[in-house]
Amino acid sequence: MRYLITGATGYIGGRLVPRLLEAAADTGDTVTVRCLVRNPDKLRDVPWAQQVEVVQGDLLDADSMRRACADVDVLYFLVHSLSDTDFAARDRRAALIAGQAAREAGVRRIVYLGGLHPEEVELSAHLASRTEVGEILLRSGVQTAVLQAAVILGSGSASFEMLRHLTERLPMMLTPRWVRNRIQPIAVRDVLRYLIGAARLPAEVNRTFDIGGPEVLTYLDMMQRYAAVAGLPRRHVIPVPLLTPRLSAHWVNVVTPVPKGIADPLIESLVHEVVCREQDILDHVPDPPEGRIGYDHAVELALARISNGDVETRWSGASVADIASDPLPSDPQWSGGTMYLDERERSSAAGPDELWQVVTGVGGERGWYSFPLAWAIRGWMDRMLGGVGLRRGRRDPDQLHTGEALDWWRVEHVDNGTVDSGAGNGAATDDPPGARRRVLRLRAEMKVPGRAWLEMAVTRDPDRPTGSVYRQKVVFIPHGLAGHLYWWSVAPFHGIVFGGMVRNITHTAEHAGRGDARRSRADVA
Repeated sequence: MRYLITGATGYIGGRLVPRLLEAAADTGDTVTVRCLVRNPDKLRDVPWAQQVEVVQGDLLDADSMRRACADVDVLYFLVHSLSDTDFAARDRRAALIAGQAAREAGVRRIVYLGGLHPEEVELSAHLASRTEVGEILLRSGVQTAVLQAAVILGSGSASFEMLRHLTERLPMMLTPRWVRNRIQPIAVRDVLRYLIGAARLPAEVNRTFDIGGPEVLTYLDMMQRYAAVAGLPRRHVIPVPLLTPRLSAHWVNVVTPVPKGIADPLIESLVHEVVCREQDILDHVPDPPEGRIGYDHAVELALARISNGDVETRWSGASVADIASDPLPSDPQWSGGTMYLDERERSSAAGPDELWQVVTGVGGERGWYSFPLAWAIRGWMDRMLGGVGLRRGRRDPDQLHTGEALDWWRVEHVDNGTVDSGAGNGAATDDPPGARRRVLRLRAEMKVPGRAWLEMAVTRDPDRPTGSVYRQKVVFIPHGLAGHLYWWSVAPFHGIVFGGMVRNITHTAEHAGRGDARRSRADVA
């Protein structure tokens, strides 16, 4: 069986790929898994990278889709825009291109994960778009299975993170009417089981399937039962009918790590009752002997993963913009005329390995090694403006992969120094020839009038064989007058914030030998 996965860097796709490989190993089948991604670097460090074929392409590019579909039996269409203003048009075009490419290549089946929704009601823009995509694929001329799910329960899913943080942080809450609507949540493990099973449906099947867990609950039930499983006191809830979905999304944006752009479609889907109208999927993918995973057990599994730091994929792994591993913009002509820089450098007695370990451990619980209050205030300001703030944290406390979220940054490029060149990834550098340059480049996803990057680089100190040099660069390309005013309003604090980072990162690395290389933000304030 030959599979093509679109959305392999996303929450579901990133979990489906290894399970397809595991299922093949268990049965002894021969499978080929091909992943279509815009930036192959985003899959470079995943554990299964060497077991799949990674091809570069774009769902909106018909030629790359045709190439990706060649010699494929099953196409998994696991993408959906959330934050783009023209998301419906983009998703419609992507579905049309994918359907045509699959038909021309002789693909036997398309599997799409859509949203569960009621019939004959006015759907939200996002639910309507997901429904439209399913209909386009069903009419593509390729036999298609559209699986429709409501709330997906799993460590790292946006729905679960919203539920978890609302329940944990608010012992008493004002709630909108939709918390009493009925929902049929489903564990992510059952979603993956259905997705794998859908690839082997009878050839004549071309239809939608509602998929859900074994229980129907209200959102209020889900919060109270989450509290019980997590060992929290019962939550006190006061219904307020005036809380609209839009106001609810703002509240979720402030209280939870889920930004408004993602909270909006999540809450819009909860305004309706989302309960399976049929369970015909069981005729083709029957329940395992132990049955589908119940709500309480799904919560237990998710919390165990979070507690162990073993969250396989996260909602924040999906980027709102293309990730490119090109060098930083380095001249005014590139940026359109204006570019602001803050560049700093410091030698350290620590070796490059110790210093790089501290650099790649920034963010999350460890903070940013300077003026924690300023970072916290800027994070809250971003949340109030509908941005991501600092609450996304990081997926793993020690490892960073290209493309993943890191607080309000996105990891745009990680070079662990595998290329012994001062140029590293084609970027201009002042490093001595032959230096092993390690680079971490982050792109800002906060609400800011322009575009911003933070690059941190480590090389060996040519004047001190056992030492290293830390170079830090902040690049800001302003957008309009507001961008220029923003830069000059924060410039007076750069010495404290960015200068403090340089001092504290190098100082912390120098203490690596005493076992305290990665101290908390409080230790380096």
